[in-house]
Amino acid sequence: MASPERTALPETALYAPVKAFLAAQGYEVKGEIKGCDLVAVRGLEPPVVVELKRSFGLGLVLQGIDRLAMTDAVYLAVGAWPNRPGEVKKLCRRIGLGLMVVAQGRVEVLLDPLPYQPRKSRRRIGRLLGEHARRVGDPNNGGSTRQPIMTAYRQEALRCAALLAAQGPLQVKTLRAAGDAPNAAGILQRNVYGWFERVERGTYALTPQGHRGLARFGWSSEGVAAPDR
Repeated sequence: MASPERTALPETALYAPVKAFLAAQGYEVKGEIKGCDLVAVRGLEPPVVVELKRSFGLGLVLQGIDRLAMTDAVYLAVGAWPNRPGEVKKLCRRIGLGLMVVAQGRVEVLLDPLPYQPRKSRRRIGRLLGEHARRVGDPNNGGSTRQPIMTAYRQEALRCAALLAAQGPLQVKTLRAAGDAPNAAGILQRNVYGWFERVERGTYALTPQGHRGLARFGWSSEGVAAPDR
């Protein structure tokens, strides 16, 4: 049996609890005004518009965006908790919409509609530009799913693997210089893909899994990647 918190109420069942909630705060509430499910007015304040839906979805978001042309105080009210409430709140916050959940006759305000200016993350921007600069060529088709992404890290690991396949066990300093792999030491020590094995201090060889990795990604023993698709 579904949890009461996850069972969506019909849209008409949402109206009375939301109306009572706003009326208790001094609003005069009326339904179905110029296409809006609920409009609440209090004195000379901007009107509050609430759009009601059984569950959260794109259609409800588009309705809310349209109502922002009338007032900044727009709430989306749903009859069931969203499956991913954190992400739903983030979306609503970015758009400037409020969010309510009506469960068991109670109204819980998850988010009030406020102007939102996202803060840029210098760290994430740095990582984005760094990956773009380090990645050789354009080996991935945008929108690809269910297949490994050719990252700059994987390319560097493949350059190390190709040198080891061609020349046998090598020291880290040799791989770093000959393979254009400034991060060779960390790549070999962490061995994320299982391609490398240490044969003695500071010296590594390629494993059978490493040979398979080279074949899978179309890299030659000369350390040259397959051309961009």
